[in-house]
Amino acid sequence: MNENILIVNNNAATRNSTKAVLEESGYHTFISSSAKEAIKLLETTTVDIVITDVVLPDQDGLEFTDLIKQNHDVDVIVMTDYSGNYSYEDVIYRGASDLVFKPVRPEELLLRLKRVIKERQLNKERAQMLGKLEKLAITDGLTKLYNLRHFYNQLEIEIDRCNRYGHHIALLLLDIDHFKVYNDTYGHLEGDKVLVRLGQIINSCLRTMDSAYRYGGEEFTIILPETTGDEATNVAGRLKTAVELECFLPEPGKIYTITISIGVTEYHNDEKISDFILRADKAMYKSKATGRNRISSLYA
Repeated sequence: MNENILIVNNNAATRNSTKAVLEESGYHTFISSSAKEAIKLLETTTVDIVITDVVLPDQDGLEFTDLIKQNHDVDVIVMTDYSGNYSYEDVIYRGASDLVFKPVRPEELLLRLKRVIKERQLNKERAQMLGKLEKLAITDGLTKLYNLRHFYNQLEIEIDRCNRYGHHIALLLLDIDHFKVYNDTYGHLEGDKVLVRLGQIINSCLRTMDSAYRYGGEEFTIILPETTGDEATNVAGRLKTAVELECFLPEPGKIYTITISIGVTEYHNDEKISDFILRADKAMYKSKATGRNRISSLYA
């Protein structure tokens, strides 16, 4: 058993007997005689499940349960011999996973514990699955960068922050030069390899706060929070150079390099998001029109 169980009870005999039952079944156990002592232990030790008496010397067991659930990812089983004072619904409402009435038979306690552990594992697996689904919903399947839908959502959030706090925010829009020729010459599988590698290069040039998106086809966009237009131009320069240095082998003996055209712009307070994006797009097409493999800037 990998689960760590904390037994909280002010009765030494009950603590020790419960500990013996659980350890005999293979669980790792800790013991505590009070809520205060237990909280200190929870702050320094990994615990999966707390088994607590409802009556503790320094705090009501249900208040203790509230405190645990607010601050720790721990399941709680409450034990009580006051069957008339506490209902199952009361205990569950306070965040506990189960209620056990004393005197507790070892077999019953182990069955209850196994059920709580199983539900805990299922909840974790469900959370992991939902996390993966959420990530898939905002991620481009090929490049693993964020997708266009997430770009609009995130840009709106960043611009709202920019307007509230007076921060700068810059936007890069870039396109692979002559990518259609590369695709037509070497095939879409080789073209996909270029897109994947470009996504990796883009990520390697960004800070933690920056975010990159596949805008569509061979176009990509990058949100640069707390960044001026001049600073964004420096980022674009590093990115352009990194791409130029990358070599591809679309066929044996054939070394191919690609270039990108980049548009840079900075957000102007309270302007429409569509105007902000359109200006970056115009800047990028200016780079295309003036010879490609260039960086162009446009500002409001």
